[in-house]
Amino acid sequence: MEDQHPALGIDHGDARIGLAITDPIGILAHPLETIHVQQTPPLERINTLISQRLVKQIIIGLPYRMDGSEGTAAAKIRDFAEELEKSLVSPLPITFIDERLTTVSAAQKLHAAGKNARKQKGLIDQAAAVEILSDWLNQQTPMH
Repeated sequence: MEDQHPALGIDHGDARIGLAITDPIGILAHPLETIHVQQTPPLERINTLISQRLVKQIIIGLPYRMDGSEGTAAAKIRDFAEELEKSLVSPLPITFIDERLTTVSAAQKLHAAGKNARKQKGLIDQAAAVEILSDWLNQQTPMH
């Protein structure tokens, strides 16, 4: 099996893009940064991080509707993934993962940690990216 790590998790939003990364052996996901789309060209920044962190795989949260179908939000994410794929210096596998409840889950965890979600919007995007990446990691690890 080829090396799949580190993997980059992306929680894509119109205003902000939350990023998370796995540790080098792919056991845990950690918050990386939040890209403010108005201030930073996202594709450029993601490509910089990919080369700095030697990323081997990209995991993008896809917002399905509660009935499991894809709507306009999912279409936007697929368009973004296509643009990202074209911008990559060398091709990397891009995997989509269901992110229906990640932002809610991330907000609950931040709240439990005593963080005010409204004041921590950038943090919440990173936390959602961590959730996306953690869900993916859990799917990679066979249960014993």
